[in-house]
Amino acid sequence: MKQYNAIKAKYPGALLLFRVGDFYETFGEDAVKASKVLDIVLTKRANGSASHIELAGFPHHSLDAYLPRLVRAGNRVAICDQLEDPKSVKGIVKRGVTELVTPGLSLNDNVLEQKRNNFLASIHYDEKACGVSFLDLSTGEFLVAQGVPEYVEKLIQGFQPSEILYSKSEKERFDKVYGDYINFHLEDWIFSQEYGYEKLTRHFNTPNLKGYGVEDMKSGIIAAGAILFYLEETEHKEVKHIGQLSRIDEQQYVWLDKFTIRNLELIHPSQADGTALIDIMDHTQTPMGSRLLRKWMVLPLKDKDQIERRLSTVEAFTHEEEIFNEVCAYLKQIGDLERLISKVATGRINPREMVQLKKSLKQIKPIRDELKKSENPVFGQYLDQLNECETLLSNIETALKDDAPINATQGNIIQDGVNEELDELRKLAFSGKDYLKGIQEREMERTGITSLKIAYNKVFGYYLEVTNAHKDKVPEEWIRKQTLVNAERYITEELKVYEEKILNAESQIFVIENRLYQELVSFAAEYIELIQQNARAIATLDCLTSFTFLARRNKYIRPTIAEDHALDIKAGRHPVIEQNMPPEEDYIPNDVYLDDESQQVMIITGPNMAGKSALLRQTALIVLMAQMGSFVPAGYARVGLIDKVFTRVGASDNLSRGESTFMVEMTETASILNNLSSRSLVLMDEIGRGTSTYDGISIAWSIVEFLHNHPQYKAKTLFATHYHELNELTNDLPRVKNYNVAVKELDNKIIFIRKLQEGGSEHSFGIHVAQLAGMPNQVVIRANTILKHLEADKLSENEKEKLAEVPSSQFQLNLFESDPRFEQVLKMLREVDVNTISPVEALLKVNEMKELLKGKS
Repeated sequence: MKQYNAIKAKYPGALLLFRVGDFYETFGEDAVKASKVLDIVLTKRANGSASHIELAGFPHHSLDAYLPRLVRAGNRVAICDQLEDPKSVKGIVKRGVTELVTPGLSLNDNVLEQKRNNFLASIHYDEKACGVSFLDLSTGEFLVAQGVPEYVEKLIQGFQPSEILYSKSEKERFDKVYGDYINFHLEDWIFSQEYGYEKLTRHFNTPNLKGYGVEDMKSGIIAAGAILFYLEETEHKEVKHIGQLSRIDEQQYVWLDKFTIRNLELIHPSQADGTALIDIMDHTQTPMGSRLLRKWMVLPLKDKDQIERRLSTVEAFTHEEEIFNEVCAYLKQIGDLERLISKVATGRINPREMVQLKKSLKQIKPIRDELKKSENPVFGQYLDQLNECETLLSNIETALKDDAPINATQGNIIQDGVNEELDELRKLAFSGKDYLKGIQEREMERTGITSLKIAYNKVFGYYLEVTNAHKDKVPEEWIRKQTLVNAERYITEELKVYEEKILNAESQIFVIENRLYQELVSFAAEYIELIQQNARAIATLDCLTSFTFLARRNKYIRPTIAEDHALDIKAGRHPVIEQNMPPEEDYIPNDVYLDDESQQVMIITGPNMAGKSALLRQTALIVLMAQMGSFVPAGYARVGLIDKVFTRVGASDNLSRGESTFMVEMTETASILNNLSSRSLVLMDEIGRGTSTYDGISIAWSIVEFLHNHPQYKAKTLFATHYHELNELTNDLPRVKNYNVAVKELDNKIIFIRKLQEGGSEHSFGIHVAQLAGMPNQVVIRANTILKHLEADKLSENEKEKLAEVPSSQFQLNLFESDPRFEQVLKMLREVDVNTISPVEALLKVNEMKELLKGKS
């Protein structure tokens, strides 16, 4: 326990698995926690003192089953092993922590998900910028980015790290934004530029970081340095596979804020039984491809050339069906190259995984051969990147048996003919049966004991067994070892000598096999960079063949990518809804046209359930798919490059943070209006519905005006609303156009046609929708009566005219610019000393300003 307490003190926040003989034991609070998570028995032991201590353990060979459960429950687990052989030690065995597994740092296949990266993130706040770094220890990917806090927030949402590191002094700020994530704080001194820079340059063995394009990213460097510190702290010393630092350049990718990633359901559906876009698009064959596709989805491209390159590859595959089918067949046979080579780097690869690595590398040559058959130059880049690694392949092929076991200690790993000494020892160990048979036959003949048997057990080794009927024929030189009911067991000098030879041979076989296997692992480690490059090229091909499969199966078309500001989609469809519809139903396609000259804002009215939200989302998804390099669900699509996509759709309370639906709606809308650009695509659905009708109309009205009249940016906007009053805006604002989603009314019932048509709609048909939803009849009838009454009385003609007379925003702006009363208010505000004024005086001042502004108009 003294030894346990000393080790536990070094890892206070971790759950300590303490190896004792054939078991991993946990003690005290750790035992209580482990017994609950793992559902194992909790016992108590007195340990020679009056007080007792809780105890819970499991067999050491069950570590792979139990460790993932502990880590997934959010625990950091320190694995404490015996560092010497107990047989050769008197007293207490030397022990030490060999690995600290945390949710963000694991190489265990049972902890990791094949199709997802397991990122550890680190965040550093600076005065001017926020830095973030991501590391996937299992693949060696090391990324760094820097920008405003909102940019980092969006990256965290997209990359979904399993654990986040931050500086102790930033706890309050961190908890406010990222409190829901598993996190760990480090001391403040680790988050300094000098320390981070020195850590990175030493790790990559470079004089500076210019080669990685991050030299000036102060906050990003600090965040990345903290990750390298954490690796050392958690006993992850073998990190040769972390060979480069990649910059996530904000200028390269479309800005998708955290609300948009959530609202468009790119990675996760909003409902538990829903379908996300990734579920529809992911037809990749390899784990690397699947992980890359997730990155492409949250980081669509803005560079026209890169997008065109991906689209051209997809088009080439659609035209060359035979090559496409063959490449897919070979991809299917490739394992997780990234994680396998990471295991080589960390010395954790087992013989069966090494055979998997060989089988995966074997597919590279036939893939290259297939791509060479095509005359299309677009495949050239992949041919350049793929390396067949012939020498490594040949070495694994020669050395390892195809049916090598998982555990290197099980033996029977190395092929015959690789090592002469090994072959001889094997002959001795495994041809023993013939030798023993010879002894048995000879002794039977010599003694006349016809029932003589030679057998083996762990207590006596090899022995001769004689039944009691022949007991009197046993020679004197045989030594009796055991008496059974019907027989006696004996040993002879000859058997003992032979047994020793066999046992020696077996232990030497293990030593030689282990040495040869370690040499093979060391040789494979020289191929880390080449195999990582192969993995990247295979992942890219995998994503693009997945896009090809989608395009062929779902009749997608190649979009035209343009540098101008127009977005023209004809017969566009929603990629997810289309796939989830019953086979007998067809998805109704729609056209959308937006630019910055004639039709910048489309106001779409129509009843609930008519398809307004689907139209908004499908427009954004078509744009994002196009800029990922995929074909799109449309009859024709011309996409003027978009650099930011903003969405405000659906109502979601953030009650855990004390925010109402309306507050969340306004926060998201404010984020959009403050971050616009000339190439933005803005989708707004039912803005203002969280408050009273007139409040809602006023807010929605002024938002449309703001977007239309913005002095710098003419953001393309789709604005779905049930406030028909907004249709008046088209009279004042030339680039605002009215559309509605068509419905037919028959016998007091409605039929949804789901077709977009020009012009505003007059009714919302809310009561009809209530009826469709199965609302009790008396409620629907009563609602209809109240509606007719309200429609007759709610507005006098004079009030109806008022709506049409709402002053346009241009007039309001001019009024404030030239009004002398406004100047007076400004003067009063400048003169107020906010540090000394009392609350009552402040209220009086506000009242004075109000009275002043009430004056004559």
